[in-house]
Amino acid sequence: MTKAFAEIADRLAEQAIELPSWAFGNSGTRFKVFGSAGTPRDPFEKISDAAQVQKVTGLSPSVALHIPWDLVDSYSDLAKHAEDNGVALGTINSNTFQDDAYKLGSLAHSDAAVRQKAIDHHFRCIDVMNETGSRDLKIWLADGTNYPGQDDLRGRQDRLAESLAAIYERIGENQRLVLEYKFFEPAFYHTDVPDWGTSYAQVSALGERAVVCLDTGHHAPGTNIEFIVMQLLRLGKLGSFDFNSRFYADDDLIVGAADPFQLFRILFEVIRGGGYGADSDVAFMLDQCHNIEKKIPGQIRSVLNVQEMTARALLVDTDALSAAQRAGDVLGANGVLMDAFYTDVRPALAEWRESRGLPGDPMVAYAASGYQEKIEAERVGGVQAGWGA
Repeated sequence: MTKAFAEIADRLAEQAIELPSWAFGNSGTRFKVFGSAGTPRDPFEKISDAAQVQKVTGLSPSVALHIPWDLVDSYSDLAKHAEDNGVALGTINSNTFQDDAYKLGSLAHSDAAVRQKAIDHHFRCIDVMNETGSRDLKIWLADGTNYPGQDDLRGRQDRLAESLAAIYERIGENQRLVLEYKFFEPAFYHTDVPDWGTSYAQVSALGERAVVCLDTGHHAPGTNIEFIVMQLLRLGKLGSFDFNSRFYADDDLIVGAADPFQLFRILFEVIRGGGYGADSDVAFMLDQCHNIEKKIPGQIRSVLNVQEMTARALLVDTDALSAAQRAGDVLGANGVLMDAFYTDVRPALAEWRESRGLPGDPMVAYAASGYQEKIEAERVGGVQAGWGA
């Protein structure tokens, strides 16, 4: 047994999934970044493309920026451009992993001058936040070492804590510092923020406005990600998601592509723990690279995958589940979850979208819009945006 779709329709309307500006640029692997026709050449064109996803899905009202990739002369102009296109500017992401100075680290570097350079970059990001009205400063660090003995592990944690404290002191009362973790790459012996526990320890020392970002691709194989989701929600420290999929490592593929059941399980724990909806501060965002597929359809498919698994998670008969759990009915409890997971919600979602003035099939609607052909014809010349642009 599952709930009826009508029982969850209102809750679906609460969903918002932030798009990453960099997903619309060229990206790839360590070996090659492939260009594609129609790729944006500046942040304004990225925003225009992101707006197409919101137009056909109604799921993505904001766009995250990456600094310095999305530096512009006027953020008021960029915000106005976003507003004119029906979206808003969202999370500001810092970048301390591409300058030569950061080869041996940034916020955890042994050289105080390098650490200050990285801190100053985050101060500039906070300035951008103040200009755009953004709430979250999201920090992912490539900091770590490749060889045992290369650096003092404890010293690096101490230096990281000091650097984060300097940044945290600068953020506003209505802003948050969101610290992401990743268990390896590009550092291979150790990463300075490798797991949720390290991120939790660092942000807990900072204060209430510092929280953890969970990237679904940033875990060792076999990790029970939904357990981490539960624990961070329980502790009040889950700030945001970076949704993507991985088969082997940090593959940054379309969310739900590798393991839809995992995405379902994660979203069930999000809903169970109060991390979903208008009353929650947990931000949903995509963090993906579209290397061989077209970028706008890739983002449309991604937000639809999250919506579909959210609908299935909302359909779980929680009363029946609780009763089976209390009774020690192992297979009965598992069956309640599986009934919801195997429910095909796509026809009901199509009808629900149409009732809200949206296309029943956003992928088909975008393909028929002519926008892809238009940008491929118009965006000739200039430098396409991509890693480092």
